Amino acid sequence: MNDKKDKFSFLNYLDYIYFLALIITSCFAFVKSNTLGVIGLISSFILILSFVCKKKIDKEIWIDKLKTVDFNVNKMIKKSAINNPLPICILELDGEIFWSNKSFDQMTGQEEGGTSIGSNIDDYVDDITLRKVLDENKVIEEEVKFRDRDYIIKYSFVKIEEENDGSADYRILIFWIDKTEYNSIKEIYENSREAILFIEIDGYEDILKSTPEENRPMVTMDIEKILSNLEFETHGLMRKLANDKYILLIKKEDLDILEKSRFSILDKAREIDYGNSLPVTLSIGVGVDGDTIEETGEFASGAIDMVLGRGGDQVAMRNKDGFNFYGGKSKGFERKTKVKSRLIGLALKELINQSNKILIMGHHYPDMDAMGAAVGVFDICKAYGKKANIVLNNVNEAVEIFIERIKEENYYNGIFINHEKATDICDKDTLVIVVDTHRPSYTECEVLLDISNRVVVIDHHRRGVDYINDTVLLFHEIYVSSTCEMVTELIQYTDYDIKIHKLTAEGLLGGIYLDTKNFEFKTGVRTFEAASYLRNLGADTLSVKKFFNSYAEDFLVKAEIIQRTEIIDERICISYSKEEIDNINIVIAKAADELLNIKKIEASFVLGMKDDIVFVSARSLGDINVHVLMEKIGGGGHIDIAGAQIKDMSLSQAYNMIKDIITDYLKED
Repeated sequence: MNDKKDKFSFLNYLDYIYFLALIITSCFAFVKSNTLGVIGLISSFILILSFVCKKKIDKEIWIDKLKTVDFNVNKMIKKSAINNPLPICILELDGEIFWSNKSFDQMTGQEEGGTSIGSNIDDYVDDITLRKVLDENKVIEEEVKFRDRDYIIKYSFVKIEEENDGSADYRILIFWIDKTEYNSIKEIYENSREAILFIEIDGYEDILKSTPEENRPMVTMDIEKILSNLEFETHGLMRKLANDKYILLIKKEDLDILEKSRFSILDKAREIDYGNSLPVTLSIGVGVDGDTIEETGEFASGAIDMVLGRGGDQVAMRNKDGFNFYGGKSKGFERKTKVKSRLIGLALKELINQSNKILIMGHHYPDMDAMGAAVGVFDICKAYGKKANIVLNNVNEAVEIFIERIKEENYYNGIFINHEKATDICDKDTLVIVVDTHRPSYTECEVLLDISNRVVVIDHHRRGVDYINDTVLLFHEIYVSSTCEMVTELIQYTDYDIKIHKLTAEGLLGGIYLDTKNFEFKTGVRTFEAASYLRNLGADTLSVKKFFNSYAEDFLVKAEIIQRTEIIDERICISYSKEEIDNINIVIAKAADELLNIKKIEASFVLGMKDDIVFVSARSLGDINVHVLMEKIGGGGHIDIAGAQIKDMSLSQAYNMIKDIITDYLKED
């Protein structure tokens, strides 16, 4: 490229080189002959003058030609712009139309020969923000709707410089691209895409067992009828996979209809009543908007797993953006079989025996359920001859008394380690056992989950969108009262005679006390069986009660919370604590429990702040699903006991946000 430029530059100076050579030759001739030299010099001067004059004339001719071409090009561009099928307009900075072509005039409904020049763009489209155009090199795109047609408009600054005085003026150039047909075709395509629904009947065998024998065929027939109607109404294809499992293929447009009805099929199923003591509920996992049918199927599979992990009787719809949930009005009911606990216990035994290092952890700000379960798992490991450690950085009032008693017993020497030491000793083969939570961000030391390839989760909370993946063993039962009940069953129903310490039994019983509110909530037959088993192991109820002793100042804070309670719709209490005490999360939980004792109150929400975190405790008598409400702000729990932690928000902002969530819920309800 540089060689070509050098060659071109050399050719430009070639004429001057010829003239220079001629002058030098004439001077040399002058030395030999004056007459010949003078003639040569005069000839050279005449040639040079002729050459200069010719170049000047040629330049003027080329300039005239370029002016003619420029005029013709401008004329062509102007004619092309006027007759361009794409609507074009030029605006003043205040939105007044300075110029428009025929297509724009036709688009705006001008009669033949009419023009939109002089009118304002706001007369046609009022949602264009011209202030966005600040850079003449930047093109802004917006989607607008005009006369029931969809347009993408592209607009930018145009700088117009005046030749006479050198001043500059600015205009806004807008191109209108009609995308109505494209959007219509796209909508047809999107609506015709497949959606996959996995449908399961919750506890089908248990429902039939709870129904009088002569009515069982009626229950089965009504379920089949509801599902058959669903297939017909959605123009889909349904296949039965098992007695309680179905798959339904439908189009997305039919799924949108189901979504608008908020999946009313859930309510229809619950209306089936032939003397069955257990309600008929459905769990539906929906996959949609996958790039392939395989990906859509994976979405549906993940969605049904999510529903079952949240207690059933609801719909989880999954696409690339995440999950949407519908339903979830019923409580999960207790399964009386202990087979799963026995199988999980055997699997856990194998994992423990194969591990040289075992770390156990609960959630941030652990309560008695988390700590009791952790100590219970510690004793299981000890019974199998394995050393385990519980990861704990700070002790809060919720477990303070229990931890002090643990440290006094030589049996538990070296049981607790901090985050730093746990991170140092953890490797990919370390067995990490997480109790009372399934959310990575809620765990005591989240980094351990990234280091270890062998993670076990034991939890009873309804499954949230954020959960621990790639577990080697998952024991997740949302209908169980507490994680301590689950760990007690692991001890009780394994084939190995596990002996646990009396204090461990009291810790497990304390966790059951806490999460059942002294056997008032989520209490089933298995809960009492677990409590009875722990009592037989020596757990003292009076000692357990002492775990929950509070300071006098906590009672005063709780009293202030109750005093400033606001009642919404005569059904829901909401309050907050002005005090920022260390154990505010415990105090607000107790206050939320207390507010449920008010007549006609169905749910309570109490907020408190500690450091830069707003804690929310939510309680319900069962008719209002507080888990769903807390999930809207990143929390979760159970249908009747839930909570959340909110960061980067003031207490008043969080309070108003919770009130808005409650108001929206009451409107939907």
